[in-house]
Order: sequence, then C-alpha cells, then structure tokens
Amino acid sequence: MKKQEMLYEGKAKKVFKTDDPKLLIVDYKDDATAFNGLKKGQIADKGIVNNQMSNIIFMMLEEKGVPTHFVEQLSERETVVKAVKILPLEVIIRNVAAGSFSKRYGVPEGQALAKTVLEFSYKNDDLGDPLINNDHILALELATEEQLEEVSAYAYKVNECLKEFFLNRGLKLIDFKIEFGLFEGKVILADEISPDTCRLWDIKTNEKMDKDRFRRDLGKVEETYQQVFERVKK
Repeated sequence: MKKQEMLYEGKAKKVFKTDDPKLLIVDYKDDATAFNGLKKGQIADKGIVNNQMSNIIFMMLEEKGVPTHFVEQLSERETVVKAVKILPLEVIIRNVAAGSFSKRYGVPEGQALAKTVLEFSYKNDDLGDPLINNDHILALELATEEQLEEVSAYAYKVNECLKEFFLNRGLKLIDFKIEFGLFEGKVILADEISPDTCRLWDIKTNEKMDKDRFRRDLGKVEETYQQVFERVKK
C-alpha cells in the first residue's frame, strides 16, 4: 500500500490517495478546532487517540452489523479506509440535553431526553452547518429517500451499540456526530468516532471526558483524551 499525493486536508485529518483507487489513507492530526473553526489550538497526541479509538469502535460496529469504511490500521496515526463519497450531512444523535441543544431549546444540560433525538445538519462550512430536516435533504438532493432511511436506521443502531460499549467502560454517551458515505453504491459509516465527535461523561462524577474540555477551557484536555482511550482499549 503506497501513500500518494494528498487529496484533502481538513480540520482534524489529512487524506491521501493510494495505488488502489478504492482505498485511501487517513492521517490524524493534533489540530483542534471549535465553534466552526473560530477557536483553534492543538491537543498533544489527539491524532493518535482518535485514530486508534475510532478503529477499535469501527471494528466493534462491524461485528454488530454496521458497515464502515475501516480497512486496516497502518500506524498510530494512519489508517487505510474505503474511498467513500461522503454524503454532505452531519448526523447527530442526542440522548441527553447538552451543548447547542440546551442553548437552542432552553433545556438544562444533563437532562435526559424523553426520546432519543436524531438531527441532521448540512455539512457546509460557509453556511455554518445549518440544521436541516428530511424534506430539505430530499429537496436539495443531498441524499435519496432510501439512503436517508438507511442512514437513520444505522444511526440509531450505532447509538445503541455505543451506549452499551461506553457504559461498560464507565462512560455515559450524551450525544455524538457521525458521517456516512457511499461505497460501491452502498451507505456505510465513515469519518471517526472519538472524544472529538462524542460527548462522554463519567458515570460516577459526570465529569466531561470529551472535546468540551477544549471548547470550554476546562483544562486537563490531553490527560482526559488519554483516559478515555485507556478505557476504550479495555
């Protein structure tokens, strides 16, 4: 597997072509951003944590019947993935009120929700990733009705798998963001699952164990990422 020219550099990753057009290499960075890129910084070894943690979780989800882009881990920071065409949607699942949900609806952080919430936002930095509904998605042709049904079904399944996975490691899954793509015409899970994309609270103390420590200047950012990784490896 030969790494070729860089295809794309995002906020948290670099993506490279390979000698196989169906495969890419993702290189995770230590760069950290928040509030649509308004806040920037670095979290030491974040790329190492996020790469390996995502791969552990993707392998678990594959075993549970959720198809993912994961192929093979090459190093602490690099992984071979399927060359998916990303759907321009951020798929958000909320189990407990927090973050923008609390601000938007005036619900106290930490309040359990009577129903699991599935949200979509249009993945577009220029527009600030606005919330959209199913009709918007179909009207803008961001996905087909069948793809949207699959994405929703997989999102709920991922939630159930992750809740159990993290609970067994002393963590409460508050909410998370995932992305899906098309590979050979099929919808599969892509991107990453990490403290960057999940809100995780310690079950006993409700201590925030995720990127909110960076967003809100809570301190112990690197230490917390490492603690989450140690729990995930168990």
